[in-house]
Amino acid sequence: MESNEIIRKQIFEIINNQLRANKPPETKLTLQRLKGLGYNDLDSKKFIGQCLAVELFHILKHKEPFNESRYITNLKKLPEEPFDD
Repeated sequence: MESNEIIRKQIFEIINNQLRANKPPETKLTLQRLKGLGYNDLDSKKFIGQCLAVELFHILKHKEPFNESRYITNLKKLPEEPFDD
């Protein structure tokens, strides 16, 4: 399996875990909001995955912990793409 596909599957697994646990609740709220804007489930999760990828990048590059506040801020800006601050 190609490494990009493995990463994509892992990001979707994290999103699904967040949705099941409702932690943070903003993930589920964002999914519902995006679907209300006309995006399907898959595209909505892809948007959320962009926010998650920004956080994973920070964890790996800067050796810093997951920043839930930044993650939630980026979720609230969707469908605008998150940017690495």
